Amino acid sequence: MKKIIISLTIILFIFLYDYTFLHDTSFNSYRKYFKKIEYKIVNNTNYLKENNTKDLYSNKFKLFEEDVVNNKEELINLYYTVINKGYENYTYYCNYENCFDDINSLSEDNERIAYINQLVNIYNNYNTIETIYSSDNKVDLTINKKYSSDDIKKINDKIDEIINEYKINEYPSITDKIKIFHDYLADTNTYDHDMAEKKESKYKSDSAIGTLFEGKSICSGYTDTMAIFLDKIGLENIKVSTIDHVWNAVKIDDNWYHLDLTWDDPVTTNNDNIILYDYFLKTSSELADLDNKQHNFNKEIYNFIK
Repeated sequence: MKKIIISLTIILFIFLYDYTFLHDTSFNSYRKYFKKIEYKIVNNTNYLKENNTKDLYSNKFKLFEEDVVNNKEELINLYYTVINKGYENYTYYCNYENCFDDINSLSEDNERIAYINQLVNIYNNYNTIETIYSSDNKVDLTINKKYSSDDIKKINDKIDEIINEYKINEYPSITDKIKIFHDYLADTNTYDHDMAEKKESKYKSDSAIGTLFEGKSICSGYTDTMAIFLDKIGLENIKVSTIDHVWNAVKIDDNWYHLDLTWDDPVTTNNDNIILYDYFLKTSSELADLDNKQHNFNKEIYNFIK
């Protein structure tokens, strides 16, 4: 969601719904095929060279590294583990009666599966997951990543360039480091209404590519880019999502703070480029006081954010 500021004698705030990352990463786009013969597939070999796994924060998921699932909970945890570890292909076996039904039900449970994308490293985010299962209970997954290896190099090089150009590492304060990058993104981006309103655009504004190279963003673009930067400066961070919005949370001195660049870079009707700090490093209680609708996140999933 994007905040719009109308420049009048009295400033009015109007909030628009936006096309968010939860919709970008629809597990519902999966494809399934029925096979009755054995066929060759490359198993579990496309692990990313860089270790992009992220610590497990939410107690709603667990690591599950077996190749056989015995219930729905293990099935969900397997998907979390496979995505978090950065696999592009994975093979496992169903060992209980309703396993294929559960796979199908997960394809319709966009909210639960989409949370996985918020809890893993940005570079392990998926666009779609293809599921192929056969009569011998074997299931093959193909995870279609949001970012290619070329994208990752391009993004990393650009953020390194920004860090060096603005001498971000020379600032002793963590808050100042984040603020410099926060302001850079706000200064160099405008909100992509076409993506937000029509769910289509000539820009890649739902990703760090649009934010860093095209100057166009929606909330998922802002959030991905900020998360990659926070990773680079060594701060624990996570994406926080609701059905309509996504933003960052970052851990500083053992406390979690919310950071919503989308709402700090509002659209104005007279095209003024202004930067706000209303949603810059706020506690959960401060966030709720500011807005308890679009920022009303799931406390069970994000139980580690107090």
